[in-house]
Amino acid sequence: MSLRIYNTAKRQKEDFEPVHEDKIGLYVCGPTVYDFAHVGNARPVVVFDVLYRLLKHLYEPKRKITYVRNITDVDDKINAAAKEQGVPISAITEKTTRAYHEDMAALGALPPDVEPRATGHIAEMIAMIEALIAKGHAYAAEGHVLFSVASMADYGKLSGRSTDELIAGARVEVAPYKRDPGDFVLWKPSSPDLPGWDSPWGRGRPGWHIECSAMSEKHLGASFDIHGGGRDLIFPHHENEVAQSVAAHDGKPFAKYWVHNGFVTVNGEKMSKSLGNFRTVRDLLARAPGEAIRLVLLKTHYRQPLDFSDDALEEAKANLDRWYRALEMFPGVASSNAETHVLEALADDLNTSVAIAKIGDLVDGVFGLAKNDPEQAKRLVGCIRASGLLLGLLQQDPAAWFKWQPSSATGLSETAILSLIEARNAARKVRNFAEADRIRSELADGGVVLEDKAGGKTEWRRAG
Repeated sequence: MSLRIYNTAKRQKEDFEPVHEDKIGLYVCGPTVYDFAHVGNARPVVVFDVLYRLLKHLYEPKRKITYVRNITDVDDKINAAAKEQGVPISAITEKTTRAYHEDMAALGALPPDVEPRATGHIAEMIAMIEALIAKGHAYAAEGHVLFSVASMADYGKLSGRSTDELIAGARVEVAPYKRDPGDFVLWKPSSPDLPGWDSPWGRGRPGWHIECSAMSEKHLGASFDIHGGGRDLIFPHHENEVAQSVAAHDGKPFAKYWVHNGFVTVNGEKMSKSLGNFRTVRDLLARAPGEAIRLVLLKTHYRQPLDFSDDALEEAKANLDRWYRALEMFPGVASSNAETHVLEALADDLNTSVAIAKIGDLVDGVFGLAKNDPEQAKRLVGCIRASGLLLGLLQQDPAAWFKWQPSSATGLSETAILSLIEARNAARKVRNFAEADRIRSELADGGVVLEDKAGGKTEWRRAG
């Protein structure tokens, strides 16, 4: 089965043909670590996690898949956050990076194979800037180094707009040292209170765009397969990456396929702290399992706008409750082979919405066959687990899934539940059924459902 993917650069779906015989490189723009990740930041992580899983399924072991997602840990937003909070810059980046890793893991995202940090690649950035100056594509001015957009005849090709259109629609910094309003910064001077590194142009720090060009080249080479990110990055970030990377390597192609996910709104509106609809992943994880958040992010095709709402989150939780009940009916069934229709949907430009619907059909099949054809139902459970793995779903033990509760919940803790179950079992042993029934009612009032199994074992779950 072959992969077809929508290539932003060509504005059409294309058959995926790897650049190299023995490897596939995927680079995705990661976070600027100055604040907690919000649901818009989470969407590309989940989308490209599915792509990474699919590439590994389709192409390994013949080709080695290398997934690179960077950390931007030198940026003016980080500097501003540190100044506002009155703490060292390192305190901001360390805290936020740690939180980002925790939150993305809670969403079921696999870690990338390589996670380069901008501050660890300053030498590579300086070398690329020097090459651009030597080739006539960049110039130094007043402690800055700028890329000359006029030196690239096809600047704007990725976004499909002319240079004039791009400049008119963008926030362009007006500076006397620029030869052209659209020229962008590769290097800028740092005052003593800001991070800085020695360079041929004085102490300074890199511009945002050069960071990803240098890091992708370091870990994937000058030409690689797929570059991903949100639609908001097409211009200026990705457009500028293309320009400087191609220019630095005398016209050698950069990324062959450009993949971008759509925007995220919340309750039909753009996220804004002033509107009170700003949703960080950390806040959402206090109210819902990470897997439910992930399912919301995957129900809409990645290229389409996604509206995140409380209703959508509740629906996703209910979907997963039903799916885990199907798995719970046949415990111990191992993952087998992904269902063909699920795999076909994902291979067709990551059509996760269709893949999820197909998993729903498999779950219906389990419930329909459980009594009359349990062996066929077990086969479907194996398919569900394998299909879910491609989407990063349904890999938990059902018992663990049904024991989850919000961190803000005031209901019974797991320790209290287990203590009450132990007391109930003791009452049953001495045939004090009135006390056993009372404890069962107490647990039910606390939202806990008991199931007495053969051999005297009692299992529990939280009511959905």
